[in-house]
Amino acid sequence: MNKLAMLILISFILLSPIAVYAGADDILGVWDNQEKNAKIELFKCGEKYCGKIVWLKEPNYPEGSEEGVPGTPKLDNKNPDPDLRKTPRLGLAIVRDFVHAGENKWADGKVYDPKNGKTYSGKMTLVSPNQLNMRGFIGISLLGRTATWTR
Repeated sequence: MNKLAMLILISFILLSPIAVYAGADDILGVWDNQEKNAKIELFKCGEKYCGKIVWLKEPNYPEGSEEGVPGTPKLDNKNPDPDLRKTPRLGLAIVRDFVHAGENKWADGKVYDPKNGKTYSGKMTLVSPNQLNMRGFIGISLLGRTATWTR
């Protein structure tokens, strides 16, 4: 093996672990949800990680909507707290209190689904710089579902 090929091989071996493990802040930024009808910005909130809806494909109720007045902003109308049902979905905090759990994982957070008004325990895995798996569950992680967010 020539020296250049050996140097490339050694460099690849030495640098490859860096690519495998994500830094704590590598999830920061704007992500498309799985359905591509919302964008969620993940940001630091103190030492933890949070997120809010920053874009909606349809921010207003459409004509013929039974959920709200057509042409007005969509609201968090499924929220179990009646006082919060008038909160606009745009800007709504839906990810909170995640902590970096090492390597490419974040855990111990909560994920709110405005479609049904439920809050789930959550964990996130950064699969690649442009793919984040968001898992929401009740009780144990096996009882839940994973959505793939992209950027």
